[in-house]
Amino acid sequence: MIDKSDPNYSIEAQCMILSLARSTFYYSAKGVGSKDLCIMRMMDKMYLEDPTRGTRRYSTELSSMGFHIGRDHVRTLMQIMGITAIYPKPRTTVIDKTKYKYPYLLRNLHVDRPNQVWEIDISYIPMRFGFMYLVAVIDVHSRFIVGWDISNTMEAAWVVRTLQKAVNAHGKPEIINSDQGTQFTSDEYISYVKSLNSVAISMDGKGRATDNAHVERFFRTIKYDRLYLNPSNNGHELYTECQTIINYYNEKRTHSSIGKVPPAKVYKMAA
Repeated sequence: MIDKSDPNYSIEAQCMILSLARSTFYYSAKGVGSKDLCIMRMMDKMYLEDPTRGTRRYSTELSSMGFHIGRDHVRTLMQIMGITAIYPKPRTTVIDKTKYKYPYLLRNLHVDRPNQVWEIDISYIPMRFGFMYLVAVIDVHSRFIVGWDISNTMEAAWVVRTLQKAVNAHGKPEIINSDQGTQFTSDEYISYVKSLNSVAISMDGKGRATDNAHVERFFRTIKYDRLYLNPSNNGHELYTECQTIINYYNEKRTHSSIGKVPPAKVYKMAA
């Protein structure tokens, strides 16, 4: 809204008209420092090992590794990464005044066909000089990745676009399960899934680490098998690497849980 080249109004005058402090206009956001990036990479590995760690345990264990970091700093980095400690919570009634949480529909459900249940989630992806986020949609029956994308932000619109591409390419699932993250409780996400009419919305139970287990397992596989070993230098490189890995995962990597065959064989045979 501020035009630095305006001949009639100085920046100071424009800021005054907009009730905006000049310091806000001149502020330049700082990126995450190299030390914090190193700590975040370690925290990501620790989170995959044990997602129940809280700020106290992260601080204690990181300090024992030589990273002297307080709980407040750990909490800030967890917020940047989009991770929260998963642990059983008291079964008390907690009312969210803004967003409705949908019930978990997969408990005791026998999944025996493609497009019966999809799981969707977002994961932090470390790079050599920064980080991005990966959203993935997995077909639970076949373990086939029906949709994915990367981004430097975790916006609901990005999640919806990725899910929309998956539906356009593979048809609608009967149920789609997610966690209770803000992207998945947003009006944009809920409205899109509801517009598919026959698709039921399912969400992980509060404090449940295993309700979205299949997509979480995929994230662990893609990180430990490739992304930690060969960190990308930039977003374009990361996208190309993810594309290569996911194509291999879908078309060639065998899974013992589906008869020691690749996901694509199970998904395409029955879909």
